[in-house]
Amino acid sequence: MAIQLVRLRNVPSDELEELYALMEENDIEVYETPAGNWGISMPALWLRHDDDHARAKALLEAYEQERFRRVREEYESLRQQGKSRTFMDIARENPVRYILYIIMIGALVYISLVPFLSLIN
Repeated sequence: MAIQLVRLRNVPSDELEELYALMEENDIEVYETPAGNWGISMPALWLRHDDDHARAKALLEAYEQERFRRVREEYESLRQQGKSRTFMDIARENPVRYILYIIMIGALVYISLVPFLSLIN
């Protein structure tokens, strides 16, 4: 029976490539299941052979720690140089979406509070 190694929802493409390379270097056969046509299925990376599970899990844990360290160092370097991406940078990239989100949040808060505000009067 196949064993799910890692879920791939919101996994960046570079990380997926590194996972494939890691498994290939260590002769562990894996396959990927996609999210499907509507994106509602769980994309995942699966082991073909059950007996590879312990070794693959150990490799995956070591990889995750190394990747966390590496990405954190990159972020800290960018932050120290003043080049890290901030909330305002994201808002400036697509201001219309940002404004629509603020309006929707305001509408939700208003709709949620109206029954309670009417009790005060």
